[in-house]
Amino acid sequence: MWTKQSRGRMAQIAKKTKRYPSDLTDEEWEQFAPLMPKPGRGGRPREVESREVVNAVRYLVRSGCGWRMLPIHFGAWQTVYGWFRELARRFLFQTIHDVALMLDRERAGREASPTAGVIDSQSVKAPQAETRGYDAGKKIVGRKRHIAVDTDGRLLMVNLTTADISDSAGAQAILDGIRKRWPWVKHLFADGAYDRLKLMDKATYLDFVVEIIRRSDDQKGFQVLPRRWVVERTFGWMTRWRRLVRDYEQRIDVSQAMILVAMGGNLIRRNAHP
Repeated sequence: MWTKQSRGRMAQIAKKTKRYPSDLTDEEWEQFAPLMPKPGRGGRPREVESREVVNAVRYLVRSGCGWRMLPIHFGAWQTVYGWFRELARRFLFQTIHDVALMLDRERAGREASPTAGVIDSQSVKAPQAETRGYDAGKKIVGRKRHIAVDTDGRLLMVNLTTADISDSAGAQAILDGIRKRWPWVKHLFADGAYDRLKLMDKATYLDFVVEIIRRSDDQKGFQVLPRRWVVERTFGWMTRWRRLVRDYEQRIDVSQAMILVAMGGNLIRRNAHP
């Protein structure tokens, strides 16, 4: 629920954007600009500004429109899409997200690198995906987002698979990724779906402690469980960016880049406008 104070803060930020709420403010662009690729010394000059490319991608992810429906003042959609694929290939959205995450943790009085996290998954429909699977539990044909977040809900890792892959199988790739990118993480919280022998053996091998938070058998109806509610809030943050309500991307790497654009955008806005 939005408070009067939070609504006022969002209104102040909206006044700083150029046209749309998704546009970068000057303070946000200052965080982006140093990481953007510099123009080459030779060849044709760029047709669009780097800031406008980022604004266009954020508009698309936030509004949920298609590439061909981008407003024309962003430039030709083919040009924007080409730059998006190039920036994703360079892992720029991943880099910007991870830098913003560490800055946000420091701003909150925490160490830059987390030591604990929460893992969970979400199945979403993926009508355009190259390969899809059927999640019998959720009755969804599409992809599954396996994620790990820190104890405040910031996204640490995402692994996309077909929806028929089990939670524990998808989490094994999450463990590999966390160990390489966030080496200080030692403790992970999860629900009962992750209490599987192969996953626990791998966690032990990689020096993780996986703590299973179980729901009480005699509890009826909705129950807020310690730690586990944090990752559900992260899924809620994702789906406020309408392109992520479903997985509209054909390629998994493009879908992952869309998630990083959204979650990195949340962090950058918090850092630029505390």
